[in-house]
Amino acid sequence: MTITQLQYVLAVAEYRNFTVAAEKCFVTQPTLSMQVQKLEDELDLLIFDRGKKPISITEAGQKIVDQARNIVNEAARIRDIVDQEKGFIGGTFTLGVIPTVMPTLLPMFLKPFINRYPKVRLIIKEQSTESLIANLQEGHLDAGIAATPLRIDNLVERPLYYEPFVGYIPEGHRLAGMGKIRPEDLDLEDILLLQDGHCFRDGVINLCKAGGRLESDHFQLESGSFETLIKLADEGLGMTLLPYLHTLDLGEASMKKLRYFQEPPPAREVSLIYHKKELKFQITDSLKEVIASVVRGAIAFQDVKIISPARHVAGKP
Repeated sequence: MTITQLQYVLAVAEYRNFTVAAEKCFVTQPTLSMQVQKLEDELDLLIFDRGKKPISITEAGQKIVDQARNIVNEAARIRDIVDQEKGFIGGTFTLGVIPTVMPTLLPMFLKPFINRYPKVRLIIKEQSTESLIANLQEGHLDAGIAATPLRIDNLVERPLYYEPFVGYIPEGHRLAGMGKIRPEDLDLEDILLLQDGHCFRDGVINLCKAGGRLESDHFQLESGSFETLIKLADEGLGMTLLPYLHTLDLGEASMKKLRYFQEPPPAREVSLIYHKKELKFQITDSLKEVIASVVRGAIAFQDVKIISPARHVAGKP
């Protein structure tokens, strides 16, 4: 039994296809199939049922797959310990980022990070909170960046920054003449929301339930991007709320339509998230340090009122 054989087993278990698994492992299909068969012969047990399409895992095979994942992870941990002892920060690191954070945060930290750590190869994937959590638990991501708290036992959350909510209120709106707004001034009936599945949407709804007026759960206007919400607001179809970092790139005309909250402003906590068994600690720490340093200067707010996304309860995204 070898680590390589266990890695092949994990690949087949993930993709349920020997050909695809071989491609992902950068070996030929006959080589991968032979090694998996060799392991099954050694164990005198079938790990995969090849008679089904897609390939399925036998009941006993699932126990072997689970243990194989632990063994492969622990083997990688040994390499990680060696890298730390040598002071080496490098290798491939896969990072998931939620859509409401990616467009603003990525341009801020990516160049400084790769300049400082040129031996790290970052693979960055935009994912919903639900997908990000699943991929962290299944080992497909090394870390993720999302709004927290998530309250999931096997995930570690390390806050990066606290991002205030900002109102985008067009001319003619009932709140346009106010200097600063309060949560109780909000009315979900005239707030343009991101479409279902975005944690920022859940945070806005949670804010309105906590301090504003919630007259209806029926929303006629929803979108997948803040840019669309801004354009709809400019057409007089309502107001919207934006994360603070998103407002930094607005034009002069749009900046005049921003309304900040009275102190302390409602805000979302954005954290670096990883599995408790995660490896590559030196990259995780370096990533947190760089992101925190570049964002620290951009967000001057000190005291904020954290608004958690409504769905982040009992382990649900």
